[in-house]
Amino acid sequence: MRAAVFHGPGDIRVEEVDKPEIEEPTDAIVRVTHTAICGSDLWFYRGESDRDAGTGVGHEPMGIAEEVGEDVRSVEPGDRVLAPFAISCGSCEFCRKGLHTSCVNGDSWGGDNGGGQGEFVRSTHADGTLVRVPDRYADDEAVLESLLPLTDVMGTGHHAALSAGVEAGEDAVVVGDGAVGLCGVAAARRLGAERVVAVGHHEDRLDIAEEFGATHTVAERGEAAVEEVLDITNGGANHVLECVGAASAMETAVEVARPGGTVGYVGVPHGMEGGLDLFPFFGDNIALRGGVAPVRAYAEELMADVLQGTLDPSPIFTETVGLDGVPEGYRMMDEREAVKVLVKPWE
Repeated sequence: MRAAVFHGPGDIRVEEVDKPEIEEPTDAIVRVTHTAICGSDLWFYRGESDRDAGTGVGHEPMGIAEEVGEDVRSVEPGDRVLAPFAISCGSCEFCRKGLHTSCVNGDSWGGDNGGGQGEFVRSTHADGTLVRVPDRYADDEAVLESLLPLTDVMGTGHHAALSAGVEAGEDAVVVGDGAVGLCGVAAARRLGAERVVAVGHHEDRLDIAEEFGATHTVAERGEAAVEEVLDITNGGANHVLECVGAASAMETAVEVARPGGTVGYVGVPHGMEGGLDLFPFFGDNIALRGGVAPVRAYAEELMADVLQGTLDPSPIFTETVGLDGVPEGYRMMDEREAVKVLVKPWE
C-alpha cells in the first residue's frame, strides 16, 4: 500500500510500504477514506520533537472496515468507522472511567499499524477503539467531513472545555486559533457559555471562530491581548481553554483567568523546559486541569450532535489533498496557509 512516511524534519514522503494484516483476533483492517494532518504533527515535522526516520505518520483515520478478527463484535466488514487518535481496549480500569488515553493496553497508529495518513491501518483492540457510523450516513460526504474532527481536534476542544468547567451562562476564553482552539470555541458554546472570547493571531481563523459561536475575538498579542480580554470579561473569565501548548499561551491563559477560576489545557506542552511558574495559579487560587484528551470517551455524544445537525466542525478543513499531496499539506500547515488539511487517500 501507499502511505506517508517521515524521513526527517521537513521531509515527508509518500511511499510503498507493507499493508498491515490481521495479527490478533481482536484486530481490524480499515481502508482509510478520510484522514487529516494534525497541528501536533508539526512538532516532529519542524524537528521540535523526536521521531524515528522511516515511520508512518498520521493518527486521525476514518474509513471502511475491510477485514475483522474472529473476536471482533462491534463492527463488520463494510461498516463505515472512525477512530480516535489513540487506540484503547475499552475494558481496562482507565477505559472504564473514560480515560482511554491511559489505557493499559493502549497502542498507536504508527509503526506496523500503518500510520493514519495511508491507504490502510490496522486497529488493534477494534471493539474498544472503532466507532461505527450509522449506515444511513455512511456515504454522506458532508456528514463524513463533519465527523472526521471527532477523531482528534473536536474531542480535544471538548476536553478543554470540560476541563475548564464551562457551564451554561458563564464566560469562557479560548487561547489559540488553531483547529483545536476553534473546536474549543464550538465546544464552549455547545456547553452553553454565554460569552466566548477567542484569542488568536490570524484574522481568517478568528472569522471561523465567529462562525463557531465566538462572541468576541482578540487578535492582539502579549499584554495588549490580556488587557483586551480583561476589559471584555470585566476582570477575567472563570473558564479558560489553553489550546496551544506554548509557554506564552499558558501565561496568557492564567493572566485572563478570574481568581478562583480554572484553566483547562490540552495544548501539547512545548517551550517549557524552564518549568511552569505556578505562582500566578497559587496567588489567585486558579485550578489547572486537562491533559491529553480521551476523545474516545466523547465520540458517541459528539457524533449524535453532528448527525442531528447541531454541531459541524468541518470548516476547520481549509484545504483538501489526495495522498500524494500530503507533503504539500504539511508545508501549508507549517507556513500557516491552512488551518487543517483534509486528506482523501483514494482520490
